[in-house]
Amino acid sequence: MDEMKVKTRVVGVDLSLDYTVCAIVDIRGTIIAKNSFATSDYPDVNNYVSVLYEKIIKLAEENGGIDTIRSVGISAPSANFKTNCIENASNLPWKGVVPLAAMLRDRLGLAVAVANDGHVTALGEQAFGSAHGMKDFIVISTGQGGVGSSIFTNGRPHLGANGFSGELGHTCVIENGRQCGCGKKGCLETYVSILGIVQTARDLVSESDEPSLIRNIDNLNIQSFVLCCQKGDALALEAVHRAGKVLGRALANYASIFNPEAIILTGDILLVAEWIMPSVREAIEENVFHNLRGKVRVLASLLDNENRTVLGASALAWDVKEYSLFI
Repeated sequence: MDEMKVKTRVVGVDLSLDYTVCAIVDIRGTIIAKNSFATSDYPDVNNYVSVLYEKIIKLAEENGGIDTIRSVGISAPSANFKTNCIENASNLPWKGVVPLAAMLRDRLGLAVAVANDGHVTALGEQAFGSAHGMKDFIVISTGQGGVGSSIFTNGRPHLGANGFSGELGHTCVIENGRQCGCGKKGCLETYVSILGIVQTARDLVSESDEPSLIRNIDNLNIQSFVLCCQKGDALALEAVHRAGKVLGRALANYASIFNPEAIILTGDILLVAEWIMPSVREAIEENVFHNLRGKVRVLASLLDNENRTVLGASALAWDVKEYSLFI
């Protein structure tokens, strides 16, 4: 084989509701270059794909040329690796089934893979982060309002018959509880995502006369909530404690079923890791199968929030069979 034709770069794409980030990543996980644009500016998916194509081409041409790129991996909400489509995303403007990989592949002439945030995050943790060297582990992915997960068994992701395994955030934890964006009530993510924790704090303030810094904040957001925790506000810390107990029970069930080497927490939940981890670990020990007590490791991701998903998407890109119109 001509070694000059062996490609050692891929493109990782993090598609979120607000922004899309594209990065060229080499085989060692080094980010060579990246750019971004506003996802929300393109309610028509065809226009979005056109802009995504242009951004990838520009990034590649400024950094060695498109013929140096092996493949593209995309992390997206409600994406299905088995079909390479975004399927019925509740938080994106594109409804129904969107064949995103095929749409971009036809423009780029390169192999494209698409998977959901949890799957992609776990690939990144396995390749570059806290799960490196592990074969059986669970990664919990948290955004501002969502909670996903990915299960790895014997070194490979368990995707399920239809590609939708790991939807931990949409398991019901409170009967007839908070309304979730998926249409159901009482889903886990409405209580343990950062937005869910902030909502619990608001509820506690409205139900109590106890003094709290939260009462003086007109528009309580994630940053101001974390600041309240840092200052030791009792109601803010109680909200985090309650979320930790709920999350810990859910993780105890997960651990009892899969007996993982570790459960790795990633994303926005780490903003309150200092205060939530003790409650999570306590609830796991209280609820896990007795033979696993003291054996469930809960780890924080070693990868930074800014680059975690594009690194995972780059790992996804290596999972797809190489294809190119340039050969």
